[in-house]
Amino acid sequence: MIDLRRMLGPWRRLDVAVRDLPLGVAMFAASLVPEWHSLGTRLGGMPAHPFDALALVAVALQSLPLAARRRWPAACLAVVSLGFAVDQLRGYHTVAGTGLALAVLSAGAHLQWRRRWVAAALSVAYVPLAVVMYRFGTGESAGEFVMFYLALVLVWGIGAWLRSTRAAEAELRRRVAADTRAAERARIAHELHDVVTHHVTAMVVQAEAARYLTAAPDRLDATLTAVTDTGRRAITDLRHLLDLLNPDHGGETLTPSVGDIHALVEQTRRAGQPVEFTEDGNPAASIGSADLVAHRVVRESLTNALKYAHGHPTTVHVGHSDREIVVEVGTAGTEPRERSVGGSGRGLAGLRQRVDVLGGAFEAGPEAGGFVVRARIPAQKAS
Repeated sequence: MIDLRRMLGPWRRLDVAVRDLPLGVAMFAASLVPEWHSLGTRLGGMPAHPFDALALVAVALQSLPLAARRRWPAACLAVVSLGFAVDQLRGYHTVAGTGLALAVLSAGAHLQWRRRWVAAALSVAYVPLAVVMYRFGTGESAGEFVMFYLALVLVWGIGAWLRSTRAAEAELRRRVAADTRAAERARIAHELHDVVTHHVTAMVVQAEAARYLTAAPDRLDATLTAVTDTGRRAITDLRHLLDLLNPDHGGETLTPSVGDIHALVEQTRRAGQPVEFTEDGNPAASIGSADLVAHRVVRESLTNALKYAHGHPTTVHVGHSDREIVVEVGTAGTEPRERSVGGSGRGLAGLRQRVDVLGGAFEAGPEAGGFVVRARIPAQKAS
């Protein structure tokens, strides 16, 4: 199949005046064909005049300036109008007279400044031309001059409509691009929040605990080892995230799943948080993002437990069925407030959005002296 866009690519990269020049040259050449003399626009009934040197000038003025119809629309219209006046007053009636309509259309479509002044000047200039041709012509009625003027107004209006349509499309593309950038920034922010917050929170808690272990070298060494392991895991996850965001990356990017929750629980325990983990049922052969969202729910909940209820008992329950994954994380003690000092406000709100996208249900709030997060995430079976 022929790819027209690729074929026309070099042509579109040329300057706009170069692309418009063939139209003017073609009209100039067509006006020189003897059989086509006197076949152009006839206005005012002026006596026909044979083709001469002045006719050549009139043809050039009406056709060649069309190369600038988009670059300098007002100048193009002025020169073409002058050529048209010479053409009609001398009675040449060349094919190049069509250039006036094209110049008016281009002015309406591409003129960016003083549009009303240009339209008024064209209207004023038309009046003496019409009066002269009406007086010295062969009896054309005044109505025909009015009709010709209204036809030019219609052509100008079509150009103005094209200009407004083009501007509306440009504005729509700008808004779509802005919305796309905003959505991409939000997605990257959520990904960074999910990847970084848990590891960094664990490292901060472990580092704070290390201050009080200077008298117990064995425990201090184990805590510092846990900080090191958590930092390395954070670096690995960041690399995976950057690979995901890099369009030139060709390798596979690791995606966390329900199976990685054991590692999350163990990491949280090493940070000093007592966590009880239970799992029911057999994981369904799922596709899409169900596993990823379940993993994110557990990770964000454990991160909040470390930040706002450090040292309080935490329970994690994951239930599997053929239709859904049920996640419940409860923490006793202080309520994890999403907007307290150090909170970004993205965590629970981001989880709700992820679950809602998959058609699941999400709830989070205080319960029985603690804070509970529940999520029901549909698991699509692989066909």
